[in-house]
Amino acid sequence: MQNQGKSWTANDVQTLIALIKGNTPTGLIAFKLGRTEDAIRAKVSSLGLSLAPTNKSPYDRNFSNKKKGK
Repeated sequence: MQNQGKSWTANDVQTLIALIKGNTPTGLIAFKLGRTEDAIRAKVSSLGLSLAPTNKSPYDRNFSNKKKGK
């Protein structure tokens, strides 16, 4: 990892936040930032953020059933 053991820059944090908002998988975030997945999880936790996806599945069954009158 290219940034392993290095401090997080403001640009790193901005990139991290943007990738989280884009629902990017943790492994890909780690790859793009040159850090380990554990480092990503630790930084996200220290920022009070979550890696849980924020978008809903396009296959929301409740919506589909309502649309069909079920």
